[in-house]
Amino acid sequence: MVDDADATVSVEVRRSRRRKSTVSAYRDGARTVVSIPARFTRAEEREWVERMLARLADKEARRRPSDAELLERATALSLTYLGGRAHPSSVRWSGNQGKRWGSCTLIDGSIRISSRVQGMPSWVLDYVLLHELAHLLHAGHGPAFWELLASYPRTDRAKGFLEGVAFGRDLPDDGPRPGGEVDDPDD
Repeated sequence: MVDDADATVSVEVRRSRRRKSTVSAYRDGARTVVSIPARFTRAEEREWVERMLARLADKEARRRPSDAELLERATALSLTYLGGRAHPSSVRWSGNQGKRWGSCTLIDGSIRISSRVQGMPSWVLDYVLLHELAHLLHAGHGPAFWELLASYPRTDRAKGFLEGVAFGRDLPDDGPRPGGEVDDPDD
């Protein structure tokens, strides 16, 4: 266990004889798994656990922007990909969107992004935001709507990612699925 100022985090350290110089960490539910070379001293282990916990926290914070940061991000995306034509009045996370990734209300220009998108890669969040921004300009999913999204270079990739997540969500639960592993970029 590693004590943090805010909470106690469950950490499992895995030592490997095959691992020579790399360190990696990932979340497995409420537990964090840190893999290190078997040759590390206890002091090196403590140092790397702290370093990897900080990296994971930083990565998670970047993937979970606040509502105000969502609005800033949407405004920047509108400028970059839509010529600044989409002007949302608000953009916020929403926990009650069971099947949708996002939605917008044309009357007041508000956008809601499903909290299920939190933690997904930033390019997926950007696509969901752009999709909803495009709806502020074109209500339906006609050719003009998709033409707007064609300017975003990761549209197809993000759509595929979301389809995969939706497919995986509908699979029977056969136990834990591996989380996203973070490697040490210094190695």
